[in-house]
Amino acid sequence: MVFPRAWLFVGALTAAITTHGWGSPTLIGCPLFPSTNVWNTAIDTLPVDPNSNAYVATIGAAKPVHPDFGTVYNGAPNGIAFVAVGGSQAKVPVSFSYAGESDPGPYPIPSDVPIEGGPQASGDRHVLVLDCTAGKLYELFAAYPNTDGSWSAGSGAVFDVRGNSLRPSSWTSADAAGLPILAGLVRYDQVNAGEIAHALRFTAPQTRNTFIWPARHQASSLSGTQYPPMGQRFRLKASVDTSRFGPNVQIILRALKKYGMFLADNGSSWFLSGAPDPRWNDDELHQLSLLHGSDFEAVDESSLMIDPNSAEARPPTPTQPRAAEVSVIEYFRASVGHYFMTADSAETDALDNGVFPGWTRTGQTFNAYPPSDASHSPVCRFYGRPEAGLDSHFYSASMAECQAVITRFSNAWTYESGDVFTVDAPDPADGTCPSAALPIYRLYNNRADTNHRYTTSLAVRAQMMNAGWIAEGYGALAVAMCAATQ
Repeated sequence: MVFPRAWLFVGALTAAITTHGWGSPTLIGCPLFPSTNVWNTAIDTLPVDPNSNAYVATIGAAKPVHPDFGTVYNGAPNGIAFVAVGGSQAKVPVSFSYAGESDPGPYPIPSDVPIEGGPQASGDRHVLVLDCTAGKLYELFAAYPNTDGSWSAGSGAVFDVRGNSLRPSSWTSADAAGLPILAGLVRYDQVNAGEIAHALRFTAPQTRNTFIWPARHQASSLSGTQYPPMGQRFRLKASVDTSRFGPNVQIILRALKKYGMFLADNGSSWFLSGAPDPRWNDDELHQLSLLHGSDFEAVDESSLMIDPNSAEARPPTPTQPRAAEVSVIEYFRASVGHYFMTADSAETDALDNGVFPGWTRTGQTFNAYPPSDASHSPVCRFYGRPEAGLDSHFYSASMAECQAVITRFSNAWTYESGDVFTVDAPDPADGTCPSAALPIYRLYNNRADTNHRYTTSLAVRAQMMNAGWIAEGYGALAVAMCAATQ
């Protein structure tokens, strides 16, 4: 970039990933269920369940969230571990206490497979094995190895991670709700990549003697409607301010707002499940305990169900900007590798109708406020002239930066507007946005033909930085602007 780094943002860009409203997480290159699976479907726009307050009170409105994972606890890896195997892994016989609701063996279990809690554990002793070659996930509950190489377990389930099949109705799995466990774990690799694009898993001490889609099994004798059923989905309220948390925890909290978490087993209140990893910072993870049950709400996701016997979900209804908001649409021109964004309907019509050839929508958007909204910060726009080797647009919500470009770089950049739309401004000290606002990250392509990209997605930010783009903004995550709540 031609701008001096003394005053130019040094930070990042991200655009909201809203393609169909759902994502498709992978593990070691193996998709964990299709993008249309309910685990991978966003629920941030769905209505609150009518029984939400009762459910939260029963689980514990004042109870803190607990990260039931981390590095090491009591000498063993802390969390529910898993292992990935290849197609050559030998399969071994498995016998089950609940054979009538278990998928028969053999299972591809390595001799050194990790057991939840360690080899001497007396708890749930889950064993999770992912065979990416076959597209199968094998999960065991109360798993014990036998001296002859076979295994004994309480129950077992095999899931096709390439499909949307559910277990037979009323069947358990290695989880009380009859759901896969691995699909709902917080994993370090996803946090390190910048985004968790699926629902998570948690426990509650008292549940109802019923289950709702996509769960398949209940584990209770309680019938009161104040008790949540197995499979009930919860989400972190949009109003919860996440700026006080560490960057890794913020990624978990964004997932809890967008994808929520399934009630999957009986256990302690608000215990959030994850995979152990030595790279976790346990102190940072325990910031999750600053959240309490009252920060969550139950979600009615019944509108997503297509077939009660399938985990395939309807795409959620796209979020529509409120009357006081405008949509900022992103475009990409492959021939030059440039991004462009606009909230102007005349410009979007021209771009969509080919008046400016080569530009296509990326599917990334964020919401902003209209121009001349005195309660928010105006965003200026410049055009880099082709004769200066640029042919690109630049945006800033910093009045000082806008003025510096006008004063110092008018030979290369044409000032087009001081108010294309308005946004909230981040705190220059640490990059935090106002409560409920979404951080917008800015990325610079670090080439002579300067181009920037603006996004609210940490995953896009990470993708662009891995491609050599430079983050520009305030604070540890380099926030350039703050989008209107979506």
